Amino acid sequence: MLSPSSALARALRLVPLLALAIGGAAWGQNTLTAVKTAQAPQLQALEAAPAWAAAPELKVKLGNGANFDKGATEVKLKAVYTGDTLYMLLQYADPTQSVRRSPYVKQPDGSWKKLVDPDDKGGDNNKYYEDKFALIWNINNSIKGFDTQGCFATCHAGEQGKPYGNKYTASEGELGDIWHMKSVRTGYIGQIDNQYVDNTRYDKDKAPEAGRKSDAKTGGGYEDIKLVNGKPEFMNKSGKAANKGGTYYLPAEDKAAFDDSKFVPGDEVASIMVSKLTGDRGNIDTVIGWKNGMWTAALSRKLVTPSKFDVQFGNLDAEYAFGFAAFDNAQVRHAFHMGPIKLKFAK
Repeated sequence: MLSPSSALARALRLVPLLALAIGGAAWGQNTLTAVKTAQAPQLQALEAAPAWAAAPELKVKLGNGANFDKGATEVKLKAVYTGDTLYMLLQYADPTQSVRRSPYVKQPDGSWKKLVDPDDKGGDNNKYYEDKFALIWNINNSIKGFDTQGCFATCHAGEQGKPYGNKYTASEGELGDIWHMKSVRTGYIGQIDNQYVDNTRYDKDKAPEAGRKSDAKTGGGYEDIKLVNGKPEFMNKSGKAANKGGTYYLPAEDKAAFDDSKFVPGDEVASIMVSKLTGDRGNIDTVIGWKNGMWTAALSRKLVTPSKFDVQFGNLDAEYAFGFAAFDNAQVRHAFHMGPIKLKFAK
């Protein structure tokens, strides 16, 4: 149960978006139709892949997001499927491509410091982060209220200990599948982070992420690069600073021992090392691209997987409820929509 103060805080968050629901499409009208295609879209082609031409487009307004123009954007969605795989295309406006995820910066005195958001009170970085998006699916219709509230059924604002809120389901057995595209940590190397949400409550020591958890992996992922003797432990073997033609992520296969002589004050280097996820956590492929103020992403996932933490699209006669959120250089303060989006399959 939400505390009275938590319930009030959540209600106050919803008020500004009522205009979107009243002025735009009714909640129940947000239906995305996946059409069958004989030729799977090439993800690398993004929106230019011919398979998308036959798919109807759904537009969904998003609001209340940090850093977006007036807090708002609109996501355009398309979906197609083959005998065993679902493909989705999405596009939304974002005025900036945010990649400067808390890099290490060489100081005038030669020391190295991580660039941090001075207003971050813990898990709420809105200045030096990355662009992201996330989809949350109701697994086996287990989350009560999801079909009417959408992902708001899992959101809990105003709780003690967190500056923004927590994500968890109401009861044991209620599970949601999270497809979390983190551009710097997973997107640029071609993956969406496959996660899930359960009923775990927030505990600063035992469960700092509350109900949000990651699917099992057999390898890969991302990890912070540590300072060793005051310097980053690793750098890209190219020796390029991130702000001089390099990247703000370090592919594990390109790591080299840090050579401080290659950098001058003002240079920035990655503070995160990344590699391809394997196992259940790495079963969603994507290609992402930002151009002229617009993010475009194409993704694919098998219709059916072995994991109980994945939504299963085994029944093509069913509808599948999900929510969508976009993050503009924000750790948690995402733009969102009211109510669910429904995915259905046209045979």
